[in-house]
Amino acid sequence: MIDAEVQPGMVSGIGLPPEEIIEKLNGVRLIVDSLSSVILKSGLDTAIKMVLSAREIAVSRNANVLFTFYPELHSRMDEIMVLRTVDVVIELKEVIFMNEIERQLAVHKIVGMPVPRRLIPFLINEKGIELSTTSRVV
Repeated sequence: MIDAEVQPGMVSGIGLPPEEIIEKLNGVRLIVDSLSSVILKSGLDTAIKMVLSAREIAVSRNANVLFTFYPELHSRMDEIMVLRTVDVVIELKEVIFMNEIERQLAVHKIVGMPVPRRLIPFLINEKGIELSTTSRVV
């Protein structure tokens, strides 16, 4: 956790250089919050090296690494460089219909596979994120 309060089960990366954050990646389901902070503090090249190092760790352990990324903070060129580097791009969207909030998951890229052609509704509950089996009918 780079950007917020560290909760139980998390490892603090606050104030650490990217190389030390990579050294703290243990386990098989890893989340780094956020790649945006690394870009803002250390630059795009350092962040790209961090992603590539994390990929090597994930492949060696048969693990998954997820980086959160806030596209509104960066130039379009930086966004494109990040999108070209990563294997999967998932966007979580929030759409408001009248008095209802609908959350949607958009898959923009999966290396070696076709991406879904529609948005996938999801719910946030006490267990985490759950893909919804129902779709809004207008």
